[in-house]
Amino acid sequence: MRHVAPLKAHAYKRRGSFEESGLMTLGTWLFTKMRGELVGTDAQGNRYYQDRRLIPGRRRKRWVIYNGVVEASRVPADWHGWLHYTTDSPPPAGGLPRKPWQKEHEWNLTGTGLAYRPPGSSLSTSGEKPKPAYEAWRPG
Repeated sequence: MRHVAPLKAHAYKRRGSFEESGLMTLGTWLFTKMRGELVGTDAQGNRYYQDRRLIPGRRRKRWVIYNGVVEASRVPADWHGWLHYTTDSPPPAGGLPRKPWQKEHEWNLTGTGLAYRPPGSSLSTSGEKPKPAYEAWRPG
């Protein structure tokens, strides 16, 4: 069995190959217990880890253990930079300071019952029929 980095394990989970056998959960748990060092958590309860070992000339592996649904868009921008080696230090405990015009992080709700469905769309629950976007041309 080949080794799968914990950060990329969610891609295999969606296909079902590891989730059905339970190996992904066990493998990630073992890897985290044996080699993981907790770096911090975000507001959603996701936990961020890095490899305890420091090998000269190599970067430490970094990964996230999601609190609930495994969805990459649940990683806030503060942690995304650290996870992808854009920044060396993790964000502070309360997160990075925000400007008044910045919104709080919200993960992608597409495919859930909370997704936005505009009035008139085929998925809308309001029952409205779509309004025509144009008036058809009539010769003459």
